[in-house]
Amino acid sequence: MAPVDSGLFDRLERFYDALPRPWARAEEIGSLNLFVREGEGWPYYARPRLGSHAPSAADILETRRRQRDLGLPESFEWVHETTPDLLAVARSAGLDVLLAPLLVLDPAALVPDLPIRDARIRYLDPAAPSFPADLRASRAVARLGFGAPAYRAPLEVVENTLVIDGAGPAERDAAEELTPEAVEGTRRMLESGDYVTAVAESPTEGILATATSQRVGTVAEIVGVATLPSARNRGYASQLTATLTGRLLARGVDLVLLSAGDDDVARLYTRVGFRRVGTACIAEPTAVPL
Repeated sequence: MAPVDSGLFDRLERFYDALPRPWARAEEIGSLNLFVREGEGWPYYARPRLGSHAPSAADILETRRRQRDLGLPESFEWVHETTPDLLAVARSAGLDVLLAPLLVLDPAALVPDLPIRDARIRYLDPAAPSFPADLRASRAVARLGFGAPAYRAPLEVVENTLVIDGAGPAERDAAEELTPEAVEGTRRMLESGDYVTAVAESPTEGILATATSQRVGTVAEIVGVATLPSARNRGYASQLTATLTGRLLARGVDLVLLSAGDDDVARLYTRVGFRRVGTACIAEPTAVPL
């Protein structure tokens, strides 16, 4: 892991703390902040309060009770290098912890915008009449992509071409309609200018990949990078990441970060220009065997 400057993790902590605040209320529970989204939309999480000591097992258990009362996922996030003691505490409190590689961009190493195979990249326009349909397709691609990780996808070779057997446009188009509240909530986030969603779109197959950037001041994160399983191995995820990142740099962002699902995915992002600096911890209740 490459060495990092001493102020990097402080910047990351301020970013993570500030990101939900325009869209959620913060409830202090011990040394944790529980972010509760105002209105419909993707739920937030609990994370250590800025400047506080490491949360205790009692803090976690009380937060989990509050999340259940509110009908929220029992989800916690933190950076291991900032709060290293929390890993053992979270596990002792009944949480499974995903250790996700945390990467930041080396601007000099960012790959240029390049054409992509059989598709073009465009940004979702919250003012466009097609926005509800575009958002629905983008959300469906993300759900299907994350539901079938690339490393688990069944593969076969047909006429010397690698083919991934998985969900495609038909499954994407069968997704449920989004509620008007969900569409309007996302519209407001995109209209703020701090959130941008880019998609790779085929003229024949529609939206095949998606990625979003979320910004606070001069720090931004790339999230939700996903490709429809049937459209993998075409370079869509990498180029969407590079395109969004280049856009952020052109608009004054000087720190771009992302978290990868595992080391294999992290290596893909290093080819775009990112380098690993730490570990993002994402914790949820331990699954109960059936």
